[in-house]
Amino acid sequence: MRSGLLPLLTLLLGGAALSQLSRPQPDAKPPWLVALEASPLPPQPRLLPNDFALGESQQMALFSQLDAGDRQWQPQVTPIPGGGMRYTYKRISGEPPLTLEQIKALIVRPPRFDLERSAIRDLLLALRSSGVAVVLGQPRKVGAAGEWEPKRMVVRIRPDVPGKGSREFVRVLNHESIHVAQSCRNGSIHAQPVPLGLSRAVTARQLRNLAAPLYAGATPRERALEEEAYANQHNLSLGRQLLQVHCRR
Repeated sequence: MRSGLLPLLTLLLGGAALSQLSRPQPDAKPPWLVALEASPLPPQPRLLPNDFALGESQQMALFSQLDAGDRQWQPQVTPIPGGGMRYTYKRISGEPPLTLEQIKALIVRPPRFDLERSAIRDLLLALRSSGVAVVLGQPRKVGAAGEWEPKRMVVRIRPDVPGKGSREFVRVLNHESIHVAQSCRNGSIHAQPVPLGLSRAVTARQLRNLAAPLYAGATPRERALEEEAYANQHNLSLGRQLLQVHCRR
């Protein structure tokens, strides 16, 4: 009896093992997906309650505000009672006054801000690619047109700045982008900014800005950072280039 049962028992066990092996196994995840799931999510910007984020979908609304601001730079002509015409225009502080011929030429061909608009698009894209949120919101420091908060990963621009037009908005945005690059130069986008080694040759108008109460308590390092940003903010391609070099994610 024992000799007759042993082969049958062996056959049954072998069949069970074969059935187990032939059962379909779940698909194994590829190594790249395992590594991606195990890696921590990148930090996200932290906005304040009144911050209005200028994401990609809000760009059209921003440019509408800039359009209204840009129209303010077009000279106006109005008739004077009794005869004659009055010409009025806005002039940036420190710029020489326009001649009547120049004013008339600007009425026929209003100023365009294509270069500034292109720079704004490039800067917004470069900042988003670096993980930085650009928002319209009230800066913490009284009198500031913009600020860079490394801990929150937020560039904050005062809400009234777009209404001043593309030329003013891009200047503020480029200024703050230089500060972002100064943080990245210190090893992390969350780091405190350090000088990049750029020129610090500021203009007389910029010196007056730096003499404002806003900078009264600035340390020598903070003064150096601001001088660097002010001296280079009018180079509209520089902010984007600095972000690409120093803030790669």
